[in-house]
Amino acid sequence: MDRESLIRRMPEIAFTVLFGAGLVLGGAAALAGIPKFVEAAVPGIAAEAAAPDGLAHGVARFAVPQGFSESRYTPQVLYPVTPSPMPEWLNQAILEMHRGPPPAVRGARAVIAICIDDLGEDLAGTDRAMALPQAVAMSFLPFAETTPFLAEAAARKGHLVLAHVPMQALGREDPGPMTLKIGMTPDEIARRLGWNLARVPGLVGINNHEGSRFTADAAGLAPVMATLQARHLFFFDSRTGPDSAVPAAARAAGVMTAGRDIFLDDDQREAAVSAQLEMLAREAKRSGVAIAIGHPHDATLRLLKEWLTKDHGVTLVPLDEAMRLKAGPEIALTTR
Repeated sequence: MDRESLIRRMPEIAFTVLFGAGLVLGGAAALAGIPKFVEAAVPGIAAEAAAPDGLAHGVARFAVPQGFSESRYTPQVLYPVTPSPMPEWLNQAILEMHRGPPPAVRGARAVIAICIDDLGEDLAGTDRAMALPQAVAMSFLPFAETTPFLAEAAARKGHLVLAHVPMQALGREDPGPMTLKIGMTPDEIARRLGWNLARVPGLVGINNHEGSRFTADAAGLAPVMATLQARHLFFFDSRTGPDSAVPAAARAAGVMTAGRDIFLDDDQREAAVSAQLEMLAREAKRSGVAIAIGHPHDATLRLLKEWLTKDHGVTLVPLDEAMRLKAGPEIALTTR
């Protein structure tokens, strides 16, 4: 054998030497390992051999080599994770931190937001309210029989949905079933609030129905704010009384809050409602942001629909955006 042929056959000679040494040292164990070695080195052969007739050269079917399926090195999924998109409110808050507030606030135009509450009992009025622009928020009385169905419909139409939670008033008014009252234990307040929240699907926050007495009581508000903070909900203060403790209680719990500036229809006469709408625009231009509450009265809904079709020098935004602008960035990232 010449030198060139010897060099070409060196791999074969080396394999023969190693194989012979394996037989001498390992005997039967070395022979038993040959099929596994071949399958691991050339998986296509094993796959082709295992495939039914006619499939070996069609769809490739790769079998896991025997002896490897139970290896401790086989990858395992220890903590399955279901991806979840970042909520829009958080995206918006982060953008505002880097870019500043929305153009409507940075520029010359002031911002307004509107919430229609007392919804759910008056079916016709609720239906007309839901026909208003998407940016108008809808607040539903939890105890109304049709509230779960109507609140779901409002959310599908793109409105922000709130629970209009009944709370104790200064007078003898009865706000309705499952009212939150001062003097109740924190557990009872949390239980009643949980019932109210469960009645309004798709909600993003609450506002108080009546509540001039309860919203002035810091002790009663503490379990309310704890519940809202845990569920990432906000408290829109209807400001039905002169001494609301809501801002301080919300700040202490890290809950976003802001108060109502204008009631549109305490006086339901058309001239009075029109005057309140103009006052809303003036207040927004004065302070930059103004929020109004209205109710599903015929005059309110008719005049509001017409008013929103005209340019009054202000921009209508969703309620939570107006609240975020009022509350500031330190609260906005902890809520909803």
